[in-house]
Amino acid sequence: MDALPKQFSPPVAWVAAALVVGGGVGWAGHYYVSRAGAEDAADATGEIVEETPSTLTTSLTKAAEPAQGAPAIGQFGGEDQNFIAQAVELVGPAVVRIDAERAVPSIGPDAFNNPFFRRFFEEEGELPPSDLPDRLEQGTGSGFILSNNGQIITNAHVVEGAKTVQVTLRDGRDFEGQVVGVDSVTDVAVIKIDAADLPSVRLGSTQELAPGQWAIAIGNPLGLDNTVTAGIISALGRSSNQVGIPDKRVQFIQTDAAINPGNSGGPLLNDRGEVIGMNTAIRANAQGLGFAIPIETAKRIADQLFATGEVQHPFLGIQMVELSAEMVERINEEQQLNLKLENDDEPGVLIVGVLPDSPAQAAGLEIGDVIRSIEGAPVDSPPDVQARVEASAIGDTLDLEIHRDGRDQTIAVKPAALPTNLR
Repeated sequence: MDALPKQFSPPVAWVAAALVVGGGVGWAGHYYVSRAGAEDAADATGEIVEETPSTLTTSLTKAAEPAQGAPAIGQFGGEDQNFIAQAVELVGPAVVRIDAERAVPSIGPDAFNNPFFRRFFEEEGELPPSDLPDRLEQGTGSGFILSNNGQIITNAHVVEGAKTVQVTLRDGRDFEGQVVGVDSVTDVAVIKIDAADLPSVRLGSTQELAPGQWAIAIGNPLGLDNTVTAGIISALGRSSNQVGIPDKRVQFIQTDAAINPGNSGGPLLNDRGEVIGMNTAIRANAQGLGFAIPIETAKRIADQLFATGEVQHPFLGIQMVELSAEMVERINEEQQLNLKLENDDEPGVLIVGVLPDSPAQAAGLEIGDVIRSIEGAPVDSPPDVQARVEASAIGDTLDLEIHRDGRDQTIAVKPAALPTNLR
């Protein structure tokens, strides 16, 4: 996939937090989001975006309740207890610790082409081995039980590269967990353990969630099991670019509840003890900036993974930026795209790249087109477009109203499955 010109790169980048566990380096602790290296960040889903901060919120469908017969928790009791302690008492038994390990290649001979290392080995009369065995990396994360028969949800980066993991319940029981499916596009994964009559969480809804409401996080930060922190909902609808994970198709919940490496995959609760999100990322070099996947998104992906082991995401194959007066002026001045844009103060999303052999190219979309609406619904930002496309089905027809060469027109596009190399 062609990258955008440097000027159109997303504003932040991310790296995975390292968590030392046992003798290896843990890769599964949490996402750290950093401003360093931002110039080269790109959206690997095929919809590359640059945007200014927005308060976009996505219409979300209420998640399903736990399976009938499960000892569901999260049903709030009397008002004479501290609500945080009560929420933790109800949900805590369904929060699990996940220990995973994966084999990674050891440093090969190419690493010794550096003159310093070559000189060292020559002086010692040794040569580096030609074939080094893989080394094991270990990591720790969190998860929570969705059903009494052992269905567990966590982050994809917690179990990356692992087929089995160790799952530890709060009561001390250990189980071997099978990684049923992983979706790197949304950073959701599911695990199954062979057990019955397990405690499970009650899923809430983000539809009525608002900044300022209580937020409670439970997880295993830095290997410290069953750690509880509390704060508030800071914002809703943070795009993956704003969070600093530009390759994820998620509108995140922002919270100031303390989240640390090892919290990944743990639940974010409301004041009624219902799960409203899955803790996923934190901003490096900042305090009180944590991000969670809305539970509706996480549950929707989990259901597909349990059913088929994979998730098919629709995509168009366009690169886009939010249209603003400043962006129009910048593009007209720099002429990197060979465009002369009108500054008509109309909202929209500017296409700055079309991937070869993509649905967008097949439909006739071009660089310089401004998307005004999709299926009659106005779009003001790249996350708007992504949300509309993600909500569609592969093979469906989407009518895009675009502005081109001073005229409005409608172009029909049929989303295809997101290619594996863009995930």
